[in-house]
Amino acid sequence: MLASHPFGRTGRNTTRIGFGAWAIGGTWGEVTHEDAKATLHAALDAGMTFIDTADVYGDGRSERIIAEVLSERPGAHPFVATKAGRRLSPHIPAGYTRGNLEAFIDRSLTNLAMERLDLVQLHCPPTAVYTDQGVFDALDAIKATGKIADYGVSVETIEEAHAALRQPGVVSVQIIYNIFRPRPAETFLTEARARNVAVIARVPLASGLLTGKMRPDSTFAADDHRAFNRNGEAFDKGETFSGVPYDVALQAVEELRPLVPQGATMAAFALRWILMQEAISVVIPGAKTPDQARANVAADALPPLPPKVMEAAADIYFRRISRHVHHLW
Repeated sequence: MLASHPFGRTGRNTTRIGFGAWAIGGTWGEVTHEDAKATLHAALDAGMTFIDTADVYGDGRSERIIAEVLSERPGAHPFVATKAGRRLSPHIPAGYTRGNLEAFIDRSLTNLAMERLDLVQLHCPPTAVYTDQGVFDALDAIKATGKIADYGVSVETIEEAHAALRQPGVVSVQIIYNIFRPRPAETFLTEARARNVAVIARVPLASGLLTGKMRPDSTFAADDHRAFNRNGEAFDKGETFSGVPYDVALQAVEELRPLVPQGATMAAFALRWILMQEAISVVIPGAKTPDQARANVAADALPPLPPKVMEAAADIYFRRISRHVHHLW
């Protein structure tokens, strides 16, 4: 059974390995409705108690699939976190009004078939939003209505993450954190832990690179963001392969292989690397098949990584990767 961990100051506990529901919504290649449901069922059967989604994943498809699966499962439901804001068009700071946010939240409540959202996160809003007190006053007002239990933010940069921590109502920050993007450990994770703010680590496998299964000739479907967003054509390029040039990342993966514990997969190793940081409340790898969902759980059983392994991984990052990403996010 997966171990439970406090989710910041919410009073809720969740497993430290959760389910990232972007892939079952869209832009990761085709996932049938039945496969999506089976994958989420497998994750929950394996003990995961945290699901992360967003209103724009498949234009609500991900949220609706989650609702359908949960309706089929008796007993206590997992913690479900969703996101709002990216439905704005244009996506500008002025759009972050109470009226717009409440409309997005109402839509998610319908999609998820919930009376109250466990957590709504601003979905990588423009940087100016983080210092706009009116936005957070609006979230406080919506919380007072009972439509949301708590709110947090999903960020792109370290600077945005620190700004979010200064908002007293923010209970969680979601950020990219993995072997190829370790910068949050420099200062942010320490401050988040000191403030008892939950940290959700997204893109933990660098869009699949850290599974060790990709090759120079790997191909991706036209509707997969790994095909159409390599240079940030659709959204921030840091969300695709963590912003690392594909060929550079493959070279780094080969250097990482000898560090993987005997009997473990590279994916489990990469997830365990993240969990070495106590400030990480939950890591949210995605999955498109039941086997992938079950494999993600295996990281929880791995023993702590030795200091020499952590040092070797850091060396690979600084030699191979840092110049491509460290200054950008």
